[in-house]
Amino acid sequence: MSVRIHEISKQTGVSSKEIIELLKERGYEVSTASSGIDPISAESLIQELGGIVEPEAPDKPVDEVKAPPPAKEPEEKPVNATPPPLSTFVRSKEDIDREKEDKRVEEEQVKAKGPPPVTSQTAPKVALPPLSASAAPAPMSPTAAPSPALGSGAPPPLAGKPPPTLGIGAPPPTTPPEDEGEEAVYPDDLEVLTVKPPIVVKEFAVEIGLKPFRLISELMEMGIFSSLNQVIDEGIASKLAERHGYLLEVKHRGEEKPPAPKKKAVKVDESQFLEPRPPVVCILGHVDHGKTTLLDHIRKANVVDGEFGGITQHIGAYQVSHGDQKITFLDTPGHAAFSKMRERGADVTDLVILVVAADDGFMPQTDEALKFAQQSGDPIIVAINKIDTKGADVDRVKTQMQERDIAPENWGGETIAVGISALKGENIEELLEMINLQSEIMELQASPKGMASGVVIESQMEIGRGSTATVIVQKGTLKVGDAIFCGTCFAKVRAMMDENGKNVKQVGPSSPVRILGWSDTPDSGAEFKVVKNEKVAKRTAEENRVQEQREGVVEEEDELMPATIETLFEAIEQTRQRVFKVVVKGDVHGSVEAVVDILEAIQSDKVELEVISAEVGGISKQDVDLASTSDAVVIGFNVKLESGVAPIAKHAGVHIMQFNIIYEMVDKVMEAMVDLLEPELVKNKLGTAEVRQIFAVGKTLVAGCLVNDGRIVRDGHARVLRNGEEVFNGKVSMLKRFKDDVTEVRTGYECGVQIAEFSSFEEGDVIEAFEIEKKRTSL
Repeated sequence: MSVRIHEISKQTGVSSKEIIELLKERGYEVSTASSGIDPISAESLIQELGGIVEPEAPDKPVDEVKAPPPAKEPEEKPVNATPPPLSTFVRSKEDIDREKEDKRVEEEQVKAKGPPPVTSQTAPKVALPPLSASAAPAPMSPTAAPSPALGSGAPPPLAGKPPPTLGIGAPPPTTPPEDEGEEAVYPDDLEVLTVKPPIVVKEFAVEIGLKPFRLISELMEMGIFSSLNQVIDEGIASKLAERHGYLLEVKHRGEEKPPAPKKKAVKVDESQFLEPRPPVVCILGHVDHGKTTLLDHIRKANVVDGEFGGITQHIGAYQVSHGDQKITFLDTPGHAAFSKMRERGADVTDLVILVVAADDGFMPQTDEALKFAQQSGDPIIVAINKIDTKGADVDRVKTQMQERDIAPENWGGETIAVGISALKGENIEELLEMINLQSEIMELQASPKGMASGVVIESQMEIGRGSTATVIVQKGTLKVGDAIFCGTCFAKVRAMMDENGKNVKQVGPSSPVRILGWSDTPDSGAEFKVVKNEKVAKRTAEENRVQEQREGVVEEEDELMPATIETLFEAIEQTRQRVFKVVVKGDVHGSVEAVVDILEAIQSDKVELEVISAEVGGISKQDVDLASTSDAVVIGFNVKLESGVAPIAKHAGVHIMQFNIIYEMVDKVMEAMVDLLEPELVKNKLGTAEVRQIFAVGKTLVAGCLVNDGRIVRDGHARVLRNGEEVFNGKVSMLKRFKDDVTEVRTGYECGVQIAEFSSFEEGDVIEAFEIEKKRTSL
């Protein structure tokens, strides 16, 4: 069995190239590192190359060992004639430069340490222990080790494995042995290189900055023969990476990457950048108390005509100018179904205007809006509207204010109250002055510098524009082209429009604006932030989505209960219960939220309502497919059908219900839920007849009766009572008056009665006729 060249190189520390040239000079036919020679020659060569090193003199002091070797004259180099010395090989330019650099570093270290201490002649010399097979000399760093000369008088090789050197002028080995005194490189000093298995030679060479053939050569020196497309082990790849200054990290599939330590955000003192900002004012109140009419007069527009039923069903954000100051208004719905919208509006504002009608006073939604305003801690201005209508009583409203601990200023309280007429525009200027006065007292400020952040007021899906969202910037300046994220959604701002539909390039704090370019419709009330670029925004949104999914799984696991007999019967009962499934589509996120809330508020022990899906946008084919699969009804609020949806829904048997007013939707949905229930069967008594005599007509018996009460109807329901107990229940198959067939016989008349599948009449039996009426049940 032959011994390969690379194995000899590994044992001796001499490069394969030098060994090949030496063997060629001696007449061996070798060409590559994978070539082999006979074991005897290999053993002799290993001993020969291993015996080149001259051990240090045992009586040499330690100080002299550590000192750098003096430069020797070229003529003092011993020459070994046979075999040819390896030192005759020519050094490359890189080797010479490396030696010069090592020498310069050594001289700097010697200068830094200062001159060595002078020892007396009588001082005892510290001698090194003699080399033996059991104790090898401690390895020294390559920079401090002297270069021994080659000569024929070298001592025989030791049993241990000394570090071989090639003499002065010889190039250093390409793969130094492991036990050579190299300075250890710790992982902290290495650059982390992350790869995924399998590790292919060609790709790995590019990762560590080598050419593929060079990496193959290093693998061959390690005894591994591989091609460009071959896979190498992770351990081998790790060693190769460390050799070239990398710390290899193999990331297997399914492994979670450890969270990177978050950099502490540097807090910047923004007080020097603060500037006055417009106040954000929210208009709250009961439905039909004049909130939108008030805002119409302020904006000089007519929004009420654009709302179905004359009631606001969206949050509208507008900015108006009064004098030299701007005011941002939020108009919220007053209907009971939109409580979350009102709460959201109160949370993002600085000032709340509570509109109360002078003729109605405080109503349920007014009290609810007052509660939201008090929870937010914002100052409240009460606008007493409709002071010009018949039956208006301003003092009664102020009394109700005092009962609710918001006494007006002219009654000794702290709440500003202004009597207005939104329809005629009375005292509107006074109300705006009060808003400006209150905002000056509050000293509202924000920094227009830095990355913007704010709150999403409303979001929707628009045809031709995709997902859009109305936001209010709270800090910084938002510009077109910024990358933002909001929860699980992200966007690169393609365009921004104000409340009038005009494009704007940038907006500052307290400014409402509609943003185009969202990946999906964000949740209303959620906070948005500007980040470095779209890649960061997308990654952050994806992380938020994964986190939401994990939290949902945890909640489902928490809801799982151990199976018992009771839970089993409950599950069986739930399967028997009728379920009304709906797919909700709305024009804006707030409307969808309100529709879902009001549907889930419908309580019934007979029919359970389940919302399968609730999204923003028009009714699409996917919604019809989902409803068809789930046996559900599609409910659209302020949305239209997409092209081609109607025939698909008709073919699939999917019922689509479209509404524009929310309280009409509730009534229709409840009617549809009732239709799922079986009608109640109610028995209505028609009359009674007493059996007087029994006749045989053919093979059947006929009861001769006298109608005592009401009427007896042919083909109607009847039951036979004997001694007050029911004997038979069936239908009247034949009814005769003398020999004529009749449809009914009334009180006081005699008749012959035959009941289907019954002939055991007895005299004195009572035949009671009744009808079964189906009545519509209630939830």
